[in-house]
Amino acid sequence: MNYELNKRIEWLDAMRGFTMLLVVAYHVAQFGFAENEKTSAALPFMVLFRMPLFFFVSGFLAYKANFLWNIKNTIPLVLKKLHVQIVPAVIFLCIFIVFKSKYGFWEGMLNALKSPTKDGYWFTWVLLQMFLIYYVICIVGQRLFPQPLSCREEENKPAITGRFRCVFWLTVWILSIVAYETLYLPKLFSYHKDMFFSYSSLVQTIRFMQFFLLGNIVHRYWKQVQRIFDSIWFFPLVATLAVVCCADIFRWHTLKFAWTNLPRTTAMYALLLMVVMFFRFNKKWFTTEHALGRALQYTGKRTLDVYLLHFLLIPSVPFVGTWLNTHHPNFLIDLFASVGIAIPIVAACLLISHILHTSPALGKFLFGK
Repeated sequence: MNYELNKRIEWLDAMRGFTMLLVVAYHVAQFGFAENEKTSAALPFMVLFRMPLFFFVSGFLAYKANFLWNIKNTIPLVLKKLHVQIVPAVIFLCIFIVFKSKYGFWEGMLNALKSPTKDGYWFTWVLLQMFLIYYVICIVGQRLFPQPLSCREEENKPAITGRFRCVFWLTVWILSIVAYETLYLPKLFSYHKDMFFSYSSLVQTIRFMQFFLLGNIVHRYWKQVQRIFDSIWFFPLVATLAVVCCADIFRWHTLKFAWTNLPRTTAMYALLLMVVMFFRFNKKWFTTEHALGRALQYTGKRTLDVYLLHFLLIPSVPFVGTWLNTHHPNFLIDLFASVGIAIPIVAACLLISHILHTSPALGKFLFGK
């Protein structure tokens, strides 16, 4: 067992803060600049790994090494998640509809509920579904492969049990990828077009569950994963895959429609792993001893607050998107414009969050903390 993971990992908090900044920048371009993935130079690239990275971190942190998974122990976790993931999102969705929606309240609420993205507030609801699915899988896994009660038992357990447990989790992860791929095979699968999947946002859960599970598996087998990360061949391989797959997505378009999701999925994994490896390798930059590390870590510890608040602060400046699109879209200009506005929005969200947390009761009610 790696005892480093029992305490807060600074570079992981910083990476989560970085991911939150990308989320806000994406929404600035999408809602503030009125850009879309067909016209923007930066949006198609950012969408490949920003949310996968977020769910990866959530899955990573969901792993509890010494937790006894049974119904009795899991019920308190479920009740806590129900509050944290639902109550704040519903409150801020209502505020968003009142102040930002072009519809009346009830019409705006109905439109939001019909959409799988819930006017942007889908993340917490989908993450709740992932936690519930994960808890069920953990309980099943506990029944099939009981965890040892101590480190000594862990050392003395038959190696075959550990291998079966590893196969179990890899199988679950592979099944989540298979479920995701069904979304992109319309001739074979059309179940996700049913309104139930839009109202429930299960489409989003199916799309991103694989990254939650990947993060969880990486944490479970962190010692082995670190050896892979540190190998001389892994990063060059991942970087090459990222370049080739992004080239096919944005320029080559060599694969037929039924297979176009293959390079896209590979690019998502490759870019995600590159970001994780970068933050881990340069973890000294992201400690509290450096200003950048302190800023990203603070943001990373307040991601829910920023996520819930930032939709209310995004300015509507569609002329910026029009200018970017009519002047030969450039990736760097597009990215810097989005991030340049996202940074003060994140800072404002953190300030508002800090003010609201002046009341512990209000902070707990609004943000689950």
